[in-house]
Amino acid sequence: MKTDVGGRGVIGVIEGGIPGKTMALRADFDALPIQDEKRVSYKSKVPGVMHACGHDGHTATLLGVAKILSDNRDQLSGKIVLIHQHAEEKEPGGAIAMIEDGCLEGVDVVFGTHLSSQMPLGIVGTKAGAMMAAADTFEVKIQGRGGHGGMPHHTVDAIIVATQVINQLQLLVSRKVDPLQSAVLTVGTFHAGQADNIIADTATFTGTIRTLDPEVREYMEKEFRRVVEGICQSLHAEVNIQYKRGYPILINHVAETRHFMTVAEHDLGKERVMEVPPIMGGEDFAYYLEHVPGAFFFTGAGNEEIGATYPHHHPQFDFDERAMLVGGKLLLSLVNSYSRDGKGFLHHVEVKK
Repeated sequence: MKTDVGGRGVIGVIEGGIPGKTMALRADFDALPIQDEKRVSYKSKVPGVMHACGHDGHTATLLGVAKILSDNRDQLSGKIVLIHQHAEEKEPGGAIAMIEDGCLEGVDVVFGTHLSSQMPLGIVGTKAGAMMAAADTFEVKIQGRGGHGGMPHHTVDAIIVATQVINQLQLLVSRKVDPLQSAVLTVGTFHAGQADNIIADTATFTGTIRTLDPEVREYMEKEFRRVVEGICQSLHAEVNIQYKRGYPILINHVAETRHFMTVAEHDLGKERVMEVPPIMGGEDFAYYLEHVPGAFFFTGAGNEEIGATYPHHHPQFDFDERAMLVGGKLLLSLVNSYSRDGKGFLHHVEVKK
C-alpha cells in the first residue's frame, strides 16, 4: 500500500499468483461542505460536512472487493491496482495529481463506478463515448464609469453592459451551436451596485459552460470571449475574463464499455443493464480514461421505501447500502473476466446477493 499519492490519495496493489494484465479500479472518498440533515444513526458527526454523493459507499465497495481479491490472490492472474482517490468534488480534482504520481503506470485497463440515488437499486447504466460533460467555469469583471443616478450621460453603466453581455451569451447555445450537439451556459452569480441612486462602475458575474464534444468545447470558449469582449468594447467598458477549464469530457472506450455491459448482463440480467443518456455533470474519472482504456458506470442505489430518493449534494442524501453488493460483484466479475482470459477465480468465491 502507498499513501499520500498525489496529495491524499491511497493505492493498494494485489499481485496475482499468475502473470497477466494489470487492471485499475478507482473509488473516490471525499465529502462535501453540507450539513447532514438525515435522521439516522449513521449521519455525519462533523458539523457542516457530510457524504452527500455516495463516495463513502464507493470506498466501502472497493475495500470489500480488495478483501475478496486478497483472499484469492493465488487464483488471480495479473495485478489489481486499487485507487482510492481524494478531491473529486473540488477542481482541479485528485485524479490529475495521482496520475502524475504514477498510479496508472503499467495499467492496461481501468474501471470505476458511481452510486446513483436517482437510479433504482439493482439497475446499472453506462454508455460508450461521451457520458459526462466537460465542466468549465468563468468569471467576468466589467469596469465602467460610475456616477450620479440622475446623470447617466456622464457614466458607463456597468450593470447595463453586463446585462447586455449575459443576454447575448444565451444566444450562443440557441443560435450558434448545432441543435444536434449539446451545450449549457449558466450564469450563476451577479454582483453590482451599492446604492439606488448611484450608477455602478463595476459588475461581476460567474457561471459555467458544459459540453459533450471537444470541438463544441473549443467553440464555446472562443465565442464566449468574442461576445463578451465585443459588447464591452462597443459600450466603452473594459473587461477582464477569467475562463477556467475544468474536468474534461468523460469518454468511455467502446470496447471496454461493451465488455462491461456483457459482464453486467450476465450477472444481473439484460433487463437490469441500461444504456443511459449523457449527463451534463462533471467527473474527474475522465482523466484516467484519457490515459488508459476503460469505462465508468452508474450503480443504482435509490429506494423509495427507505427514503433514498434525494438527489446528490442534498442535505438528506442517502442510498440503499445493498447497492454496494451490486457494484462490488460487478467489479469482481470484471476482474474475473480479464483473469486467465475469463477462466478466473470467482467459482471459488461466494458473493452474497
